Amino acid sequence: MVGMTRILDISPLISERMAVWPGDIPFSREMSAAMEKGDHLDLSAITTTLHLGAHADAPSHYTRAGAGMGDVDLAPYVGPCQVVQVSLPPAARILPSHIGVLRAPRVLFRTDSFPDPERFNTDFNSLSPELIEHLHSQGCVLVGLDTPSVDPFDSIALESHQALARTGMRNLEGLVLGHVEPGLYTLIALPLKLEGADASPVRAILMPDLG
Repeated sequence: MVGMTRILDISPLISERMAVWPGDIPFSREMSAAMEKGDHLDLSAITTTLHLGAHADAPSHYTRAGAGMGDVDLAPYVGPCQVVQVSLPPAARILPSHIGVLRAPRVLFRTDSFPDPERFNTDFNSLSPELIEHLHSQGCVLVGLDTPSVDPFDSIALESHQALARTGMRNLEGLVLGHVEPGLYTLIALPLKLEGADASPVRAILMPDLG
């Protein structure tokens, strides 16, 4: 349609088939009323981990005194964004040497290392704490990627999460970027205003930069 802005949806479909972190609570939806059963409307409730699909971590997820999702500033989740594609060995962390010139204060990494949201693989790529420090020094306020975590699957120290805490940067995890070309966009990925929550699902979208 003429005049319509093109929107790239970078959120996976949420369903009961979606894979979650091993041991976490999977998504389920229960109907309390259904028109197909004779009720006058559909009404349902969900049970799920907050770290579902495309999601934002709250600082309280990785620091004892960190803010909950309901208290986090929304500004980092909206604005100019750069998508950077990398090709790394399985389970490798992204280092500053793997990226070029940054042109936006929000950076999303396309790794293609977690290709199927309905099948959890543990050898996905992640971020290095050195990369987060480097991004912060370049004025970056948010970093995201197409994997379940900014840290490797077997990390206990959560070095990259702790780097986020030190720098005050925000993150997005679980994005779908396989259809997105590297370049400049406008990001919109607002978390829900959940009191005290450690994370929130987001409906993340990119709009092509028209400047």
